[in-house]
Amino acid sequence: MEYTKLGKSDLQVSRICMGCMGFGDAANGQHNWTVDEATTREIIKYGLANGINFYDTAIAYQNGTSEQYVGKALRDFAKREDYVIATKFLPRNQEELDNGVSGQQHIENSLNKSLTNLGMDYVDLYIYHMWDYHTPMEEIMEGLYNVVKAGKARYIGISNCFAWQLAKANFYAREHGLTEFVSIQGHYNLIAREEEREMAPFCYDQNIAMTPYSSLASGRLSKKPGETTARLEKDAYAKFKYDKTAAADALIIDRVLDIANNKGVSMTEVALAWLLTKVTAPVVGATKLSHVDGMVKAVELKLTEAEINYLEELYVPHALAGVMAQNGKQKAGNVV
Repeated sequence: MEYTKLGKSDLQVSRICMGCMGFGDAANGQHNWTVDEATTREIIKYGLANGINFYDTAIAYQNGTSEQYVGKALRDFAKREDYVIATKFLPRNQEELDNGVSGQQHIENSLNKSLTNLGMDYVDLYIYHMWDYHTPMEEIMEGLYNVVKAGKARYIGISNCFAWQLAKANFYAREHGLTEFVSIQGHYNLIAREEEREMAPFCYDQNIAMTPYSSLASGRLSKKPGETTARLEKDAYAKFKYDKTAAADALIIDRVLDIANNKGVSMTEVALAWLLTKVTAPVVGATKLSHVDGMVKAVELKLTEAEINYLEELYVPHALAGVMAQNGKQKAGNVV
Protein backbone atom coordinates (compact mmCIF):
# COMPACT_ATOMS: atom_id res chain seq x y z
CA MET A 1 0.00 0.00 0.00
CA GLU A 2 1.12 3.55 -0.71
CA TYR A 3 0.33 6.52 1.54
CA THR A 4 0.02 10.25 0.98
CA LYS A 5 -0.98 13.46 2.74
CA LEU A 6 -4.64 14.41 2.51
CA GLY A 7 -4.32 17.82 0.86
CA LYS A 8 -3.04 20.50 3.25
CA SER A 9 -3.76 18.40 6.34
CA ASP A 10 -1.27 16.32 8.30
CA LEU A 11 -3.38 13.19 7.83
CA GLN A 12 -1.38 10.37 6.26
CA VAL A 13 -3.85 8.24 4.33
CA SER A 14 -3.70 5.12 2.21
CA ARG A 15 -4.11 5.71 -1.53
CA ILE A 16 -7.38 3.78 -1.26
CA CYS A 17 -10.20 4.86 1.04
CA MET A 18 -12.64 2.10 1.93
CA GLY A 19 -16.17 3.32 1.32
CA CYS A 20 -18.60 2.07 3.94
CA MET A 21 -21.99 2.70 2.33
CA GLY A 22 -22.29 -1.05 1.76
CA PHE A 23 -22.12 -1.74 5.50
CA GLY A 24 -25.20 -1.56 7.68
CA ASP A 25 -28.55 -3.13 8.52
CA ALA A 26 -30.19 -3.91 5.16
CA ALA A 27 -33.63 -3.67 6.75
CA ASN A 28 -32.96 -0.22 8.21
CA GLY A 29 -32.27 2.31 5.49
CA GLN A 30 -32.38 3.25 1.84
CA HIS A 31 -30.38 0.26 0.53
CA ASN A 32 -31.39 -3.40 0.72
CA TRP A 33 -28.08 -4.77 -0.59
CA THR A 34 -25.84 -3.83 2.38
CA VAL A 35 -23.94 -6.44 4.41
CA ASP A 36 -24.39 -7.35 8.06
CA GLU A 37 -22.11 -6.56 10.99
CA ALA A 38 -20.21 -9.85 10.92
CA THR A 39 -19.32 -9.37 7.26
CA THR A 40 -18.45 -5.73 7.87
CA ARG A 41 -16.01 -6.70 10.61
CA GLU A 42 -14.37 -9.33 8.41
CA ILE A 43 -13.89 -6.86 5.55
CA ILE A 44 -12.53 -4.05 7.74
CA LYS A 45 -10.13 -6.41 9.50
CA TYR A 46 -8.89 -7.60 6.11
CA GLY A 47 -8.59 -4.04 4.85
CA LEU A 48 -6.50 -3.03 7.85
CA ALA A 49 -4.27 -6.08 7.37
CA ASN A 50 -3.70 -4.98 3.77
CA GLY A 51 -2.68 -1.46 4.69
CA ILE A 52 -5.93 0.46 4.21
CA ASN A 53 -6.09 3.04 6.99
CA PHE A 54 -8.71 5.41 5.54
CA TYR A 55 -12.45 4.71 6.05
CA ASP A 56 -15.43 6.78 4.91
CA THR A 57 -18.98 6.48 6.23
CA ALA A 58 -21.95 8.81 6.87
CA ILE A 59 -24.74 9.32 9.35
CA ALA A 60 -27.19 8.77 6.47
CA TYR A 61 -25.92 5.29 5.61
CA GLN A 62 -28.55 2.83 6.76
CA ASN A 63 -29.80 5.18 9.49
CA GLY A 64 -26.50 5.24 11.32
CA THR A 65 -25.91 1.48 11.39
CA SER A 66 -22.96 1.83 9.00
CA GLU A 67 -21.29 4.16 11.50
CA GLN A 68 -22.08 1.75 14.31
CA TYR A 69 -20.65 -1.31 12.53
CA VAL A 70 -17.58 0.54 11.25
CA GLY A 71 -16.80 2.24 14.54
CA LYS A 72 -16.92 -0.97 16.55
CA ALA A 73 -14.76 -2.85 14.04
CA LEU A 74 -12.11 -0.14 13.95
CA ARG A 75 -12.06 0.13 17.74
CA ASP A 76 -11.64 -3.62 18.04
CA PHE A 77 -9.01 -4.15 15.36
CA ALA A 78 -6.80 -1.03 15.40
CA LYS A 79 -5.38 1.67 17.64
CA ARG A 80 -7.09 5.05 17.24
CA GLU A 81 -3.94 6.72 15.91
CA ASP A 82 -3.53 4.06 13.22
CA TYR A 83 -6.59 4.86 11.10
CA VAL A 84 -8.33 7.87 9.60
CA ILE A 85 -12.11 7.95 9.90
CA ALA A 86 -14.36 10.25 7.89
CA THR A 87 -18.08 10.68 8.25
CA LYS A 88 -20.62 13.05 6.73
CA PHE A 89 -23.66 15.12 7.70
CA LEU A 90 -26.71 16.04 5.64
CA PRO A 91 -28.41 19.45 5.31
CA ARG A 92 -31.11 20.35 7.81
CA ASN A 93 -34.36 18.46 7.28
CA GLN A 94 -37.78 20.08 7.03
CA GLU A 95 -38.60 19.49 10.69
CA GLU A 96 -35.42 21.30 11.74
CA LEU A 97 -36.17 24.16 9.38
CA ASP A 98 -39.71 24.45 10.77
CA ASN A 99 -38.39 24.43 14.35
CA GLY A 100 -35.73 27.05 13.71
CA VAL A 101 -32.73 24.80 14.36
CA SER A 102 -29.72 26.81 13.20
CA GLY A 103 -27.10 25.50 10.82
CA GLN A 104 -24.50 25.59 13.60
CA GLN A 105 -26.71 23.64 16.00
CA HIS A 106 -27.54 21.11 13.29
CA ILE A 107 -23.86 20.47 12.65
CA GLU A 108 -23.13 20.02 16.35
CA ASN A 109 -26.14 17.72 16.83
CA SER A 110 -25.23 15.65 13.78
CA LEU A 111 -21.61 15.21 14.78
CA ASN A 112 -22.53 14.32 18.36
CA LYS A 113 -24.84 11.62 17.02
CA SER A 114 -22.15 10.31 14.66
CA LEU A 115 -19.60 10.20 17.47
CA THR A 116 -22.06 8.19 19.55
CA ASN A 117 -22.63 5.80 16.65
CA LEU A 118 -18.89 5.43 16.06
CA GLY A 119 -18.03 5.18 19.75
CA MET A 120 -15.31 7.80 19.31
CA ASP A 121 -14.37 11.17 20.78
CA TYR A 122 -13.51 12.77 17.44
CA VAL A 123 -13.42 12.14 13.70
CA ASP A 124 -10.42 12.90 11.54
CA LEU A 125 -12.46 14.31 8.67
CA TYR A 126 -16.00 15.71 8.90
CA ILE A 127 -17.63 16.03 5.51
CA TYR A 128 -20.45 18.34 4.41
CA HIS A 129 -22.40 15.70 2.46
CA MET A 130 -24.14 18.02 0.03
CA TRP A 131 -24.62 21.77 -0.35
CA ASP A 132 -27.49 23.12 1.75
CA TYR A 133 -29.39 25.66 -0.33
CA HIS A 134 -31.60 26.56 2.65
CA THR A 135 -28.76 27.60 4.95
CA PRO A 136 -26.32 30.49 4.40
CA MET A 137 -22.84 29.30 3.53
CA GLU A 138 -21.43 31.53 6.28
CA GLU A 139 -23.51 29.71 8.89
CA ILE A 140 -22.22 26.32 7.72
CA MET A 141 -18.58 27.44 7.80
CA GLU A 142 -18.95 28.89 11.28
CA GLY A 143 -20.60 25.69 12.50
CA LEU A 144 -17.80 23.57 11.08
CA TYR A 145 -15.19 25.84 12.64
CA ASN A 146 -16.90 25.40 16.00
CA VAL A 147 -16.66 21.58 15.94
CA VAL A 148 -13.01 21.73 14.88
CA LYS A 149 -12.26 24.24 17.64
CA ALA A 150 -14.04 21.94 20.11
CA GLY A 151 -11.75 19.05 19.11
CA LYS A 152 -14.58 16.90 17.74
CA ALA A 153 -13.24 16.98 14.16
CA ARG A 154 -9.64 17.42 13.07
CA TYR A 155 -10.37 18.58 9.51
CA ILE A 156 -13.34 19.23 7.27
CA GLY A 157 -14.20 18.10 3.76
CA ILE A 158 -17.07 18.62 1.35
CA SER A 159 -18.97 16.38 -1.07
CA ASN A 160 -21.35 16.89 -3.99
CA CYS A 161 -20.69 20.53 -4.74
CA PHE A 162 -19.63 22.71 -7.65
CA ALA A 163 -16.12 24.14 -7.89
CA TRP A 164 -17.42 27.69 -7.43
CA GLN A 165 -19.08 26.66 -4.16
CA LEU A 166 -15.89 25.11 -2.80
CA ALA A 167 -13.91 28.17 -3.84
CA LYS A 168 -16.42 30.56 -2.28
CA ALA A 169 -16.50 28.64 1.01
CA ASN A 170 -12.73 28.29 1.36
CA PHE A 171 -12.00 31.89 0.47
CA TYR A 172 -14.62 33.01 3.01
CA ALA A 173 -13.02 30.79 5.66
CA ARG A 174 -9.55 32.10 4.85
CA GLU A 175 -10.72 35.71 5.04
CA HIS A 176 -12.42 35.19 8.41
CA GLY A 177 -9.93 32.90 10.11
CA LEU A 178 -12.17 29.83 9.93
CA THR A 179 -11.42 26.24 8.96
CA GLU A 180 -11.03 25.48 5.24
CA PHE A 181 -12.09 22.33 3.43
CA VAL A 182 -9.08 20.08 2.79
CA SER A 183 -10.85 17.56 0.56
CA ILE A 184 -13.64 17.13 -1.97
CA GLN A 185 -15.58 13.90 -2.43
CA GLY A 186 -17.19 14.20 -5.83
CA HIS A 187 -18.58 11.87 -8.49
CA TYR A 188 -15.62 10.85 -10.65
CA ASN A 189 -14.67 7.73 -12.58
CA LEU A 190 -13.80 6.63 -16.12
CA ILE A 191 -17.39 7.01 -17.32
CA ALA A 192 -18.18 10.17 -15.31
CA ARG A 193 -15.38 12.68 -15.84
CA GLU A 194 -17.17 16.02 -15.55
CA GLU A 195 -15.05 16.88 -12.47
CA GLU A 196 -12.18 17.45 -14.89
CA ARG A 197 -13.77 20.66 -16.22
CA GLU A 198 -13.56 22.91 -13.16
CA MET A 199 -13.14 20.94 -9.95
CA ALA A 200 -9.94 19.03 -10.68
CA PRO A 201 -7.92 22.06 -11.93
CA PHE A 202 -9.05 24.09 -8.91
CA CYS A 203 -8.09 21.32 -6.49
CA TYR A 204 -4.68 20.81 -8.09
CA ASP A 205 -4.01 24.53 -7.81
CA GLN A 206 -5.18 24.81 -4.18
CA ASN A 207 -3.79 21.46 -2.92
CA ILE A 208 -7.25 20.18 -2.04
CA ALA A 209 -7.40 16.39 -1.90
CA MET A 210 -9.78 14.64 -4.29
CA THR A 211 -11.36 11.52 -2.78
CA PRO A 212 -14.08 10.66 -5.30
CA TYR A 213 -16.95 8.28 -4.69
CA SER A 214 -18.47 5.87 -7.21
CA SER A 215 -14.93 5.05 -8.34
CA LEU A 216 -16.13 1.92 -10.11
CA ALA A 217 -19.48 3.40 -11.20
CA SER A 218 -21.33 1.19 -8.71
CA GLY A 219 -19.73 -1.92 -10.18
CA ARG A 220 -20.11 -1.07 -13.86
CA LEU A 221 -16.37 -0.68 -14.37
CA SER A 222 -15.54 -3.96 -12.65
CA LYS A 223 -17.89 -6.40 -14.35
CA LYS A 224 -17.68 -8.11 -17.73
CA PRO A 225 -20.73 -7.83 -20.02
CA GLY A 226 -23.45 -10.09 -18.65
CA GLU A 227 -22.04 -10.29 -15.12
CA THR A 228 -24.19 -8.87 -12.36
CA THR A 229 -24.34 -8.28 -8.62
CA ALA A 230 -27.05 -7.57 -6.08
CA ARG A 231 -26.15 -3.89 -6.18
CA LEU A 232 -26.23 -3.69 -9.97
CA GLU A 233 -29.72 -5.16 -9.89
CA LYS A 234 -31.12 -3.34 -6.86
CA ASP A 235 -29.42 0.08 -6.62
CA ALA A 236 -32.02 2.40 -8.14
CA TYR A 237 -29.94 5.51 -7.43
CA ALA A 238 -26.99 4.10 -9.41
CA LYS A 239 -29.32 3.27 -12.28
CA PHE A 240 -30.53 6.88 -12.19
CA LYS A 241 -26.90 8.03 -12.52
CA TYR A 242 -25.78 5.69 -15.29
CA ASP A 243 -28.62 4.15 -17.31
CA LYS A 244 -29.07 7.14 -19.63
CA THR A 245 -25.44 6.95 -20.80
CA ALA A 246 -25.13 3.16 -20.82
CA ALA A 247 -24.50 2.83 -24.58
CA ALA A 248 -21.63 5.34 -24.66
CA ASP A 249 -20.21 4.04 -21.40
CA ALA A 250 -20.19 0.44 -22.67
CA LEU A 251 -17.52 1.33 -25.24
CA ILE A 252 -15.20 2.56 -22.48
CA ILE A 253 -15.98 -0.43 -20.26
CA ASP A 254 -15.00 -2.69 -23.17
CA ARG A 255 -11.60 -0.97 -23.23
CA VAL A 256 -11.17 -1.52 -19.49
CA LEU A 257 -11.80 -5.23 -20.12
CA ASP A 258 -9.38 -5.22 -23.07
CA ILE A 259 -6.51 -3.80 -21.02
CA ALA A 260 -7.34 -6.09 -18.09
CA ASN A 261 -7.14 -9.14 -20.37
CA ASN A 262 -3.90 -7.97 -21.97
CA LYS A 263 -2.24 -7.37 -18.61
CA GLY A 264 -3.72 -10.39 -16.85
CA VAL A 265 -5.38 -8.28 -14.12
CA SER A 266 -8.94 -7.48 -13.07
CA MET A 267 -11.11 -4.72 -14.49
CA THR A 268 -11.23 -3.24 -10.98
CA GLU A 269 -7.45 -2.86 -10.98
CA VAL A 270 -7.43 -1.11 -14.37
CA ALA A 271 -10.29 1.30 -13.59
CA LEU A 272 -8.81 2.26 -10.22
CA ALA A 273 -5.24 2.47 -11.53
CA TRP A 274 -6.49 5.05 -14.05
CA LEU A 275 -8.27 7.05 -11.33
CA LEU A 276 -5.20 6.93 -9.09
CA THR A 277 -3.33 8.95 -11.74
CA LYS A 278 -5.85 11.77 -11.16
CA VAL A 279 -6.79 11.87 -7.48
CA THR A 280 -5.46 11.53 -3.94
CA ALA A 281 -7.45 8.51 -2.73
CA PRO A 282 -10.58 7.16 -4.41
CA VAL A 283 -13.36 5.92 -2.15
CA VAL A 284 -14.02 2.29 -3.05
CA GLY A 285 -16.79 0.19 -1.55
CA ALA A 286 -16.40 -3.43 -0.52
CA THR A 287 -18.96 -6.09 0.33
CA LYS A 288 -16.61 -9.06 -0.19
CA LEU A 289 -12.99 -9.80 0.74
CA SER A 290 -12.17 -10.11 -2.97
CA HIS A 291 -13.16 -6.47 -3.41
CA VAL A 292 -10.39 -5.51 -1.00
CA ASP A 293 -7.88 -7.53 -3.02
CA GLY A 294 -8.82 -5.63 -6.17
CA MET A 295 -8.46 -2.19 -4.64
CA VAL A 296 -5.13 -3.02 -3.01
CA LYS A 297 -3.67 -4.48 -6.21
CA ALA A 298 -4.80 -1.38 -8.14
CA VAL A 299 -2.30 0.74 -6.21
CA GLU A 300 0.51 -1.45 -7.53
CA LEU A 301 -0.65 -1.37 -11.16
CA LYS A 302 0.95 1.34 -13.29
CA LEU A 303 -0.62 2.15 -16.64
CA THR A 304 1.37 3.46 -19.58
CA GLU A 305 0.55 6.80 -21.17
CA ALA A 306 -0.73 4.91 -24.22
CA GLU A 307 -3.06 2.82 -22.05
CA ILE A 308 -4.36 5.92 -20.28
CA ASN A 309 -5.08 7.59 -23.63
CA TYR A 310 -6.78 4.42 -24.86
CA LEU A 311 -9.11 4.46 -21.86
CA GLU A 312 -9.88 8.17 -22.15
CA GLU A 313 -10.30 8.87 -25.85
CA LEU A 314 -13.91 7.64 -26.28
CA TYR A 315 -15.34 9.75 -23.48
CA VAL A 316 -18.09 12.16 -24.48
CA PRO A 317 -19.58 14.94 -22.31
CA HIS A 318 -22.20 13.74 -19.84
CA ALA A 319 -25.06 15.66 -18.31
CA LEU A 320 -24.74 15.95 -14.54
CA ALA A 321 -26.39 13.05 -12.75
CA GLY A 322 -27.31 12.15 -9.21
CA VAL A 323 -27.04 14.65 -6.38
CA MET A 324 -25.37 17.31 -8.50
CA ALA A 325 -28.21 17.29 -11.01
CA GLN A 326 -30.75 17.45 -8.21
CA ASN A 327 -28.88 20.31 -6.52
CA GLY A 328 -28.80 22.28 -9.75
CA LYS A 329 -32.54 21.91 -10.20
CA GLN A 330 -33.15 22.83 -6.57
CA LYS A 331 -31.11 26.00 -6.91
CA ALA A 332 -32.84 26.95 -10.13
CA GLY A 333 -36.19 26.42 -8.42
CA ASN A 334 -35.15 28.65 -5.55
CA VAL A 335 -34.14 31.43 -7.94
CA VAL A 336 -37.47 31.29 -9.73
